[in-house]
Amino acid sequence: MFRKRYSNLSVVTRVLNDEHDDRTAPFRNRKGRGGHKGRPFDRSRRDRQRGSHTGVFGGPGPRSRLDDPDGDVTMNDSSQDSSSQNRYTPYSRDGRKGDGRVDRSRRQGRGAGGGRGGGFREGDRGGLTVKARSGWYKVTIPHGKKYDKKWLVPALQNICSVPYTPVQFHVDHNRVHFYVDDHNTANALLKCSHKITDPEGYKVIVHVNPSAPPSFLLSDLKPEHLEYLKQCMAKRFDGSQQALDLNNIRTDPDLVSQNIEVILNRKTSMEAVIKIIEENIPELTCLNLSNNRIHKLDELAELVSKVPNLKTLNLSHNELKTDRELDKLKGLKLVELWLNRNPLCALFKDQAAYISAVRQRFPRLLKLDGQDLPPPIGFDVETPTAIPPCKGSCFGSDEIKVIILRFLQQYYSIYDSGNRQPLLDAYHDGASLSITTPYSTQNPSRSSLGEYYKDSRNLKRIKDTTMRFRLLKHTRLNVVAFLNELPKTQHDIASFVIDVNTCTNTLLSFTIGGVFKEVVVDGKSRESTMAFSRVFITVPAGNSGLCIVNDQLFIRMATTEEIRRAFVAPAPTPSSSPVPTLTAPQQEMLTAFSQESGMNLEWSQKCLQDNEWDFNRAAHIFTQLKAEGKIPDVAFIK
Repeated sequence: MFRKRYSNLSVVTRVLNDEHDDRTAPFRNRKGRGGHKGRPFDRSRRDRQRGSHTGVFGGPGPRSRLDDPDGDVTMNDSSQDSSSQNRYTPYSRDGRKGDGRVDRSRRQGRGAGGGRGGGFREGDRGGLTVKARSGWYKVTIPHGKKYDKKWLVPALQNICSVPYTPVQFHVDHNRVHFYVDDHNTANALLKCSHKITDPEGYKVIVHVNPSAPPSFLLSDLKPEHLEYLKQCMAKRFDGSQQALDLNNIRTDPDLVSQNIEVILNRKTSMEAVIKIIEENIPELTCLNLSNNRIHKLDELAELVSKVPNLKTLNLSHNELKTDRELDKLKGLKLVELWLNRNPLCALFKDQAAYISAVRQRFPRLLKLDGQDLPPPIGFDVETPTAIPPCKGSCFGSDEIKVIILRFLQQYYSIYDSGNRQPLLDAYHDGASLSITTPYSTQNPSRSSLGEYYKDSRNLKRIKDTTMRFRLLKHTRLNVVAFLNELPKTQHDIASFVIDVNTCTNTLLSFTIGGVFKEVVVDGKSRESTMAFSRVFITVPAGNSGLCIVNDQLFIRMATTEEIRRAFVAPAPTPSSSPVPTLTAPQQEMLTAFSQESGMNLEWSQKCLQDNEWDFNRAAHIFTQLKAEGKIPDVAFIK
């Protein structure tokens, strides 16, 4: 009778119990796991079960008593009618979209909500609310590990309608978690979901669930318990070997007899143990933590600084599920490690892959799970070696410097203008150009480099020789036509670093690196700053001019430091014509002044410009300053 009265109940219960968010947790209910053994949801079987009534799950039909008219849920603690009609109120939120399809984005997995009752997430048709209750809420940001905390926290605080301070902000695998202790704050944070766009164009998702208090607030061990724990650890310590055996410590008779629970997969218990080690045996070299159900190593990261002499660590017979947990211990200089009988050991295809993954974290390791390893190959460098600072531009001579700087000033004045057609004069008739972006498996449409990716001639990505040839731009007409199609830009001239590679009477090759940004086009602005490296191979042209025969452009995303230093000086106003150069008489005067004064072209030009190109007055000032010793030696280096 019960089943007959609720003909759709078995289907509804199954769908909603299987709910998960496929952005935050993988589909867990595979074949052979869970109550449903991974059996797929069969639409035809569902249709047969519900008979001719489509109702909530399909088109028109009588409204089910499980349907929620406005898509919102109010979860409260008020007493409910115990009748069967109200018994299933927690599941009253419709698990389907309006077109009858299962809304996969609202299924619950074992992620932030864990499938427990009382959790709430933002749906497609409105926010969720929870009646005032005391207690804590856990806020989860799926994929939050990739965000800088200095960006994520202010971004949420700026749009959250209720001021708050995140408690115990931490990263767990790819997720970010923190806690709040106010239901108004929890509801306000829930409404922030999908309101922030990250630098890659994705919406930041926010999940909120009722939670136990943060672990640091839980005081599992009382002061008198700590004393018993200290005595227990003293019995387990071998001073001759500087070894501490905490294997299966939760069952130690001395602790059990006092009803003291020391469970090392709890934050407070592990912190208490590490504090006792730090205060009493900081010279410890061997630590056995096997058989303690440890599944995370966050607290053990403290061993790096507090127990620096630790050489042997036994973590066998625990519940470590991924080798990523070992990253938290990378600072330890271990020579022996035990990990056998942990789930992570089954993740590797063979023993060689297992050893390689562990040794990446602990390069000095000589023994793994009791088996000797071949001696490590590497450099035993105790002190960190800093990379030398980047030097400035290198031109080879001041004459070459003047020619290159004049050329680049003219070139990028046109390149950053609205019309790049005048660059035809800068390229040789048979010139060629190629553009390259970093090789990446990421979807290029999600990257700021997407505009350049389709024309990238990265030889690591492009294997076909025909395609490699096709991606080369040949002749100056095709080169400039291609440059005109690229996004409009503004280069930071002050960021340029120039190195001359080859300089002969007939050829000049130099590399230029710097940063640029894309300017507003059709009302849209790209906020990302990019970096570039460009190799120009040129030949002489005209009077101290250059003509490009080969142009290789490499574009990547700028580093944090490059972005910080970019565009600190006012940018020059782009123009569609080259920057005016010296007239023929000025060029002749400059050459003559340089020959008579002995100064290089750069300093000779400065002297003439300061004296309004009056040759005699400039010569008089030069003679006077030289006699006073006020002209630096660099002015005479040619």
